[in-house]
Formats: sequence, structure tokens, C-alpha cells
Amino acid sequence: MSDREVTTDDARRRIPRTDTLLALPDLVEAAARLGAGTVRAAVTGAQQLAREGRIGPDDVAQAARAVLPRRPTSLRPVVNATGVVVHTNLGRAPMSPAALEALTAAAGYVDVEYDVETGARARRGRGALGALRAAVPDAGDALIVNNGAAALVLATTALAAGREVVVSRGEMVEIGDGFRLPDLIASTGARLREVGTTNRTTVADYAWALGPQTGCVLKVHPSNFRIEGFTSSVSLSELRTLGAPVVMDIGSGLLHPDPLLPDEPDATTALREGATVVTASGDKLLGGPQAGLVLGEATVVEQLRRHPLARALRVDKLTLAAIEATIRHPRTPVGAYLHADPAELRRRAERLAQSLGREVVEVVGRVGGGGAPGVELPGWAVELPEACAERLRRGEPTVVARVDRGHCLVDLRCVPPEDDALVEAAIRRSLPARG
Repeated sequence: MSDREVTTDDARRRIPRTDTLLALPDLVEAAARLGAGTVRAAVTGAQQLAREGRIGPDDVAQAARAVLPRRPTSLRPVVNATGVVVHTNLGRAPMSPAALEALTAAAGYVDVEYDVETGARARRGRGALGALRAAVPDAGDALIVNNGAAALVLATTALAAGREVVVSRGEMVEIGDGFRLPDLIASTGARLREVGTTNRTTVADYAWALGPQTGCVLKVHPSNFRIEGFTSSVSLSELRTLGAPVVMDIGSGLLHPDPLLPDEPDATTALREGATVVTASGDKLLGGPQAGLVLGEATVVEQLRRHPLARALRVDKLTLAAIEATIRHPRTPVGAYLHADPAELRRRAERLAQSLGREVVEVVGRVGGGGAPGVELPGWAVELPEACAERLRRGEPTVVARVDRGHCLVDLRCVPPEDDALVEAAIRRSLPARG
């Protein structure tokens, strides 16, 4: 046996045993937080590196620590410096402090379907449903399902399965990631009856299409695009005179009018103007968790609730808790970011730029999430070299900025003011060293 083989064998014998490594106090703590399997995989991976001679036996424990994830989930918290408020790729609406507290409270056993006074079964999610009805008094009743598309599918299935759904050609939208309204409706067992043209639909078009096979009339807010010019559409007040149930998908989840978003429909106005049922998302302008909201006439909402599909689409206790807290305590991050004072945004951007020796540029923020595509949110951003965008994205914390015309733009609109120092430190790490 050669001296080299003896040396290699001796080094391998010095690799710490698995049980010895797993007994190290910090790895015991990591196993409790991340799971024993995750820590064991890190340990065995580090041992293999030592067997291959890529690290020394004394480095095995540290190598195992280095590959352990920071969090129990692979999802990474992100600082949204894009200026897009409801950013779908970043999880849409960030939760409010009230919603986060509610999530923690609901994480264990809770009375989600239990009446502590009588000891009997109770209506599921009664607190969240009560909050939603109180927020929109024009609704006879409410229902919460697992997302906006689910709310629309449930409404059209319960009202029109095996029958026709009448919809304007100008509202045959694609809602994102290749999901198209015609395909969504077809999956319910209903048949689409298209009326009008892409740019113009009249009440006579709808009236001509209605008949014994009509299950409902569907009106969809085309939230992620606009058609301008020679156009016309039919109002809810006109549609309700035709006699068929009217389902209005407002999309964004706005419960009341917002002067900042004059063209964005809201649930209260839609119901007052004649919608039988309104469907919407909970994680857009409402500022809550992913959910589908159904508001409307009590008898129709009850029809949806009793449909077998409703059981498959129901939400869990965490969503119910977060929705209730969001509605009862309506000061949400989404609301704060949408209505942020441009002058204050400029002051914050200038302070950050001055500390970094950089320039501030005027930018336009967006609502995002398919909402209010024509609304521009005036703001300011710190201008950095384009290469900083990747370094910020890959850093810890992860900062996602905007890249525009060869520059990385850091927009503080969706950054809580208390995180400005954290963003500054991340930018400093991302900037190339100056000679």
C-alpha cells in the first residue's frame, strides 16, 4: 500500500460519524426547526465531500451548517422595489399586521365550525362571512371560496350547468398563465353564447340571445387591458331589466369605490346597479389572502353554497381568519402603497440616493394584478447600474427592483419606511467597488 493510500485512508477514518454530528447542539436545534431529514441530508452530503477529498474531515460540520436552509420553507421573503403594488409573481397582496396576527391565532385548534356556547356544530367561517356582509350591506349573503376563478366557476356552474352563459365578445378575456374565459366556462358544463363584437355590444344583442336555455348573463371587467375608440358596452342596470340572473366578475376585490381608481368596479356599486351575484379575488385590491369572494342575493348565494362543487372549493381556517381580519381592520399595505404620498416617496428616495451618492429619477408605479391598467402612480426611484438588479435579487434579503433602459431602478413605494436602512445596506453590497 502506498503512502498516499495510507494517508487517504487515515483521513477518511477521521470523518466524524453521523450520530456524532447530529448530536451537535446547533444541529439538534436545526433539526427541531427544519426537520431531522433536512439536517441528516446536509450532514451526509458534507461527509461525502470529505470522502471525495474536497474538504477536510475537520470541515464536515461547518459544511453541513453552510447548506442548511435559512427557513423551514423554500419561499424567500422579498423586498418589492418594483413600484408594482399587487405583484402577482411576488405573491400579490402582502398581509396586514391584523391578518398576520389572525393567522397565528388560527394556526391551532379553533372554533371554525363549533359553537362554544351550545357545544353544537356551527356554520363554517361565520365570523369572516359576517364581516364581509357588514362591509357590503347591499349583499344579501356572502360566500368565500379558494380564489377568484373558483368563485366564477361556482357561480356559472350552479346557475348554468347544461345551459347557456351569455357574454359579450368584448369580455372574453384571458386571465393570465394561459387561462381563458371560454375554457373556464366550458369546464363547468355550460355553453357560451357570445353576443356583440369585440368593441361594441348593445342591450339588444343580449336580449336577442336570451331564451329558455339561458342560465345567466355574465359580465366580466376586462381588468388587464383597455379598448378605446369606437366602443360601447351594456351597464348592469340595463342587463337586470332582461330578467336573467346577472353574474358580475369585478376581479380586483374592491368593496367600495376608490377615487384613485375611477374605472375600477366595486362590489357595492355592482350590486346596487343590478348584479345578482358579484365575484372577486381576495388578494388584490382588498389586500387579503388568496380567496374568491361571492356576494349577492341571499337565495342565489345559498344555491351556490349548497352546490356540491362548493365543498371542493371551500377555504381553510387560515384564509377565513385572514380575510376577517383584513375586512374588519381595513388599513392594509396595499391601500397604503396605492395612496402613498408622492412627496414623501421623493424625500425617502432622495435620502437613500444621497447616502449612496446616486441620482433620483421620476418613475411611474402600477396597481398590478390586472387591476386599473390605465392608472399611473407617480413616484421616484434611485437609479443604479443595471448589474445591481441581479445582485440585489440574489442577495439576502432578496430585493427585486425594476430594470428599465439599461438601469436598475429601486422604487420605495412598496417598501415599508422602516426597511429603508435594510435596502440601503443591500444596495451597498450590490454596487461595484470603486477604485
